[in-house]
Formats: sequence, C-alpha cells, structure tokens
Amino acid sequence: MPKTGRRPEPSIPDGVTGKELDRSVHQQLRTLSKENADGVAKHLVMVAALLEADELENAMAHAETAVRRAGRVPAAREALGMVAYRSGDFARALGEFRTVRRISGSDHLLPLMVDCERGLGRHERALDLAQSPEAKRLPKEERVELTIVISGIRRDLGQTDAALVALQIPELKKHNQPRLAYAYADTLLGLGRTDEAREWFQRAADADVEYETDAVERLEELDGVSPTDLLGGADEDEDEVDE
Repeated sequence: MPKTGRRPEPSIPDGVTGKELDRSVHQQLRTLSKENADGVAKHLVMVAALLEADELENAMAHAETAVRRAGRVPAAREALGMVAYRSGDFARALGEFRTVRRISGSDHLLPLMVDCERGLGRHERALDLAQSPEAKRLPKEERVELTIVISGIRRDLGQTDAALVALQIPELKKHNQPRLAYAYADTLLGLGRTDEAREWFQRAADADVEYETDAVERLEELDGVSPTDLLGGADEDEDEVDE
C-alpha cells in the first residue's frame, strides 16, 4: 500500500511569532529542535486564538499539527484535548487529557476529565474520579471548577438539592467567583427559588469582569426583558417619527 503524503499544515499569519506563549510552555518545547519548537509554538498560539474566536475546525487543524510535530509535549496534547472538549468530542478529549496527565505528572486537568466522563454519560465513574485523593489535593482554582462539575453531575442525576449543597464551599462567599455564583444561581432556579436565584445571578454579573458567563442575559430573562423587545420598541419609535 503506497504511503500517504504528509498532510499540509494550516497557514500561520505573519504577525504570529510563537513568543506569545507562557514561559512554562516554552520550557516544554525545549525538548524539540529550535526550528520545530518555533513552528509548534506558532500553532499553539493559533489554537488559543481560534478557540477564543470559536473557530473550532480551524483550531483543530492547528492542534493536530502541533501534536504530529510534538506528540510528547504536554502543551500540544492539552491543546488538542481542549479543542476536542469544546467540540463535544468527550472521548477524544478524555484520551488527550489522560495523556497529558501521564507524561506531565500534573493533575490540573482533573476537573475537565471528570466533565468528560459526565459528557459520556458515565456519572458514577465521574464521581469516583472527583473523589480521588488527587482531586482533593488540587489548588483552589481547579477545586472550584471541580465543584461546579460535581454539582452538574448531581443535577443530571435528578439530585438538585445535593447539587446546591455541593456548591456551598467557602469560596462561594467571596465576590471574585463568577462561575461559582452563576452555578449556584442556576441551581436555585432549578429548585424554583427565583428571588434567591436573581440575587446570585446579580452577584455573578457583578464579579464577571471577563465575561465568562451570561449572567446579565439571565437577569434580563428573569426581569422579562429581551433584546427583541428593545429592538422592537426602537423600530416603533422610528415609525412614529417617520409618520
């Protein structure tokens, strides 16, 4: 059987240098030749940019190229896993995250691994992983994300009260946790506690300086305000002026 030719690599804009990456990623790339490291770095920059722009197909092309060129570099495998995760391909994402964990020795992707198990419908396996000794040793930021995932699993299982209790961790009292506050608000809403939910959506919106959630839109929904209503009102005003 004839060998297939090397797959063409996706193009990289002239302004991308690869130096945009964190120092920790550049440290990983030191195991490669300089030319290869520079190329992989540019592809990883493109993955991040395209993920932010929600251009998943193009992001996948750059991530797969990075892995073909640097399959033993954790950052490359993590990039591919993130694109797969965002695309809803939880089986592939989980495989990549497991590879990252194996070759790097880091547990920082555990919350995403648990969410992948959840996405695959393996709720009990997800909870077992979430309760592992490694999960209990996670830093605060990853621990908060894991808490949100655990709460989501409980809701999937119809255990909404337990989902609310799972979110009641010390970080919930802080005003710099928009995703945690949002999850708490959404769970309260699922329990029919609308007034409390509105209060927590407001807290999430106030803390969400990086626009990680749609808390503002959820508040508008609760208040009966919609963008179409606003646009419709503007059109009516214009019609009155024309008349």
